[in-house]
Amino acid sequence: MTENVQAHASPFSFTPYQEKEGEEYMNEIQLEHFSGILHNWKKELMHEVDRTVVHMKDEAANFPDPNDRATQESEFSLELRTRDRERRLIKKIDDALKDIESGDYGYCETCGIEIGIRRLEARPTATLCIDCKTLDEIREKQMG
Repeated sequence: MTENVQAHASPFSFTPYQEKEGEEYMNEIQLEHFSGILHNWKKELMHEVDRTVVHMKDEAANFPDPNDRATQESEFSLELRTRDRERRLIKKIDDALKDIESGDYGYCETCGIEIGIRRLEARPTATLCIDCKTLDEIREKQMG
C-alpha cells in the first residue's frame, strides 16, 4: 500500500494524489493509489455486512406485541435494503479493480478519454468522463 492511502480510514479519508508535471496518466503509482482506495472501501463495506449479520442474529426476537415485531421488521428491512445497495457497490468496486488490472481504469468507457484524477478520487468507481456522464444524465431525465 502506498503512503497516499491511510490503512484504517474510510475510503474517502486519504491524501489526495499530487500529480507531477509531465507525469503519465494512470501510471503505476496512480494505479496503486486508486487500488488502495478501492480495497479500503471494499473492506469497510464487507465489515458492515458482517456487522449486519451479527446484529440481526443478536437482535432477532419474537416479540409478542405486534407493534414491537413490526418495528423490528421495519428496521431489518431498511438495513437489508442498505446492504443490498452496498452489495451492488462492492460489485462496482470489483469491476474497477479488474479495470486496474487490465489497464482500462481511469478511461471513459464511452469515448475513451481520461476521466481525471480528481473525479476518480471523488468517485473511484466512475466509468464515464464528466461530459459523457452529463449526457447520460440528460438522456435519462428526458426518458422519464
